[in-house]
Amino acid sequence: MPRKKKEDASFGPRLTALREARGLTQVQLAEAAGTTQRSISYYENGDDGVPPSSVVIELAQALQVSADELLGLKPPPKAALMASEEDSETRRLWKRFQVVTQLPEKDQRAVIRLINSLAAVTAPRRV
Repeated sequence: MPRKKKEDASFGPRLTALREARGLTQVQLAEAAGTTQRSISYYENGDDGVPPSSVVIELAQALQVSADELLGLKPPPKAALMASEEDSETRRLWKRFQVVTQLPEKDQRAVIRLINSLAAVTAPRRV
């Protein structure tokens, strides 16, 4: 007799959507949650349901959502939903911006100054 599919089988796709909405790779999420990329891949693609509660808590904290949101007991915040609907160009730019956070502070400030100066040139002037 085939096994019944668990109701929590949507945990993997929900985890993937929240991770991508935050612009994180599996490796980055694993580091933030104190686990391995292999574990994240298993949770996202496995059909074993929900990981242990201690892991759910770490993942929720790393994704900045509640455990209820991660488990699907509450809808995710609108910000996460909006981020998951962004176009690929926005995601690409977000990933590039995350690279900037890895730069030394002096270089980060230089990038921010450059962005501010470009934004000032292209911004419409107020009369």
